[in-house]
Amino acid sequence: MAAVDKKPVTGAGRLNGVLTWIDTRFPLISLWESQWGKYIAPKNFNFWYYFGSLAMFVLVLQLLTGIFLTMNYKPDAAQAFASVEYIMRDVPGGWIIRYMHSTGASFFFIVVYLHMFRGLLYGSFRKPRELLWIVGMLIYLALMAEAFFGYLLPWGQMSYWGAQVIVNLFGAVPFIGERLSEWIRGDYVISDATLNRFFAFHVIMVPMILLGLVAAHLMALHEVGSNNPDGVEIKKQPKDEQTGLPLDGIYSHPYYSIKDALGVVGFLIVFAIVLFFLPEMGGYFLESNNFIPADSLKTPPHIAPVWYFTPFYSILRAVPPLFNSQFPGVAAMGVAVVIFFFLPWLDRSPVKSIRYKGPLFKGALAIFVFAFVLLGYLGTEPTNVWGQFGSWLQHADRATVFARIFTVLYFSFFILMPWYSKIDRCKPEPQRLT
Repeated sequence: MAAVDKKPVTGAGRLNGVLTWIDTRFPLISLWESQWGKYIAPKNFNFWYYFGSLAMFVLVLQLLTGIFLTMNYKPDAAQAFASVEYIMRDVPGGWIIRYMHSTGASFFFIVVYLHMFRGLLYGSFRKPRELLWIVGMLIYLALMAEAFFGYLLPWGQMSYWGAQVIVNLFGAVPFIGERLSEWIRGDYVISDATLNRFFAFHVIMVPMILLGLVAAHLMALHEVGSNNPDGVEIKKQPKDEQTGLPLDGIYSHPYYSIKDALGVVGFLIVFAIVLFFLPEMGGYFLESNNFIPADSLKTPPHIAPVWYFTPFYSILRAVPPLFNSQFPGVAAMGVAVVIFFFLPWLDRSPVKSIRYKGPLFKGALAIFVFAFVLLGYLGTEPTNVWGQFGSWLQHADRATVFARIFTVLYFSFFILMPWYSKIDRCKPEPQRLT
């Protein structure tokens, strides 16, 4: 009998065999192709489309670093601060894990804010993506809750008093305020019970909600398709006879896999510079008061939330109390966030993208961004921060006047949108991507 030649089994062959075995029992390949490999995306994604994938990357980074931190953290009022110091000083590599997590929290909000801004630029909230936008805003709310619950865990002075101020705001809600704030604290004051409760929320409950919302966000995205800088719906285009794809569509892999990998590399360079050289970012990422153990008998001279909450905190301070109640400010702060949910129905423009919108929308968006940034700055500073710039600004409430002006500009962007977006002089949208 003639000898049968046997080809050596290569590494690639073994891998293909393993993938085939898995795919006959679990739809691995079809899942990959439907969610990314064969997902059809527009050809003209630009710089602003990095931030969706970067948000996913930072989410994974936060989950992984959070897992390692919980291995040595103790959610106990008597030991929490010391356990953070133990992580920083005695756990091998603990300092870099802690700084990656604290820096990652701020970078998460930077990426999400830029992702939301891209939605405003190109009308990513418009039909048929209304539900996609709403789920994205729910992710933003969950992210705010996650950051708030995690902020108490280091049990430093600013953590303690910042949580005290924010929880007390719920007490301004009529009828149920006191019971609501007491339920959030788990006690009559910020205490060990509050720390344990916030730890459970931060580590288990909110991350589970966040992961579920992210999955729903991706499913909604892949159902309606991605928007693009021109606002052209590529799904409505005729198919190319050779590829079977829409005329302006390409597969996400390998094209956008390479593009997103480049974005991750650029992000990691900036992230590493901040991580190793500016982890506190001048007190905006980590406040100096948070390196002091929490003391319920000693109030810091100036209490302010972390920078990503300060625009809304500034709105809260800008609204005057009514009958000695802070509820109007609390309500304004809540409305300032919730109003984003209504953007799909506020924008009446005949076009989606800012490329084809007129000067009214462009000017309104520029004023809104300016007001948002200035509100964020004012929220980090005492109310007399601008007293040094002139004798007429020497009174402590002058910065509050500016905060009220910027608050009016903030809300005007949304309230007046149905009017200025409808009468704006827009250019016609193209039929194909430019």
